[in-house]
Amino acid sequence: MSDAAIEIHDLSFSYGEVPVLERIELVVPEGEFLGIVGPNAGGKSTLLKLILGLLEPQRGEIRVLGRPPRQARRLMGYVPQYPAFSRDFPVTVEQVVLMGRLGTGRLTGSYSRRDHEIARRVMREAEVLELARRRIDQLSGGQLQRMLVARALACEPRILLLDEPTANIDMRVENELFDLLEQLNQRMTILVVSHDIAFISRYVQRVACLNRTLVCHRTEEIDAKAIQELYGGEVKMVHHHYH
Repeated sequence: MSDAAIEIHDLSFSYGEVPVLERIELVVPEGEFLGIVGPNAGGKSTLLKLILGLLEPQRGEIRVLGRPPRQARRLMGYVPQYPAFSRDFPVTVEQVVLMGRLGTGRLTGSYSRRDHEIARRVMREAEVLELARRRIDQLSGGQLQRMLVARALACEPRILLLDEPTANIDMRVENELFDLLEQLNQRMTILVVSHDIAFISRYVQRVACLNRTLVCHRTEEIDAKAIQELYGGEVKMVHHHYH
């Protein structure tokens, strides 16, 4: 029995005639905090959707906690890129977080006392409990991201996947969000897609550099040459600041 949270072997995927991922190999041990970086259209969001079982590999295999992705979906929490998340619905923070309990085995149409208890616990952990009754169109960018993290935590996942969680928030909020992820990493595996390789290198154990193909580096191995190979063009040297 493998102790890997995620195993990907010989994975390829295309949209029509356009190849997006080619021959991807990746093993993520349970408990790892992994960063995934790369240029736009490099395949980062597609890789997350394949791990979540929202897309099917055209070649190769993915195993999540030893099983096919669709069978492991209830064990994964997902935080999407929030610009794709509609803020027009007149719903509250608590109602959105409770949506994370859908599909967790309830047989009736209403939420149970346990569902509400878990929602309150994860809202407290994500520091949005005091916003429980606030409508989502009244939230700041940072508050919205914390709510989406709480929604992902509500299913009590073993793996948390986040797609560009800090793309539209300021640096102070970015630090606070990653401090929260660092705490969550004590009990779950975390994969985070980011455009900011310098910032996430302070938190993650490895960086998966993805631009159709994938190469993993430990954070101390990331230098200007590695980034230039990934993104192309001139880049500035990255200085890491470790905890």
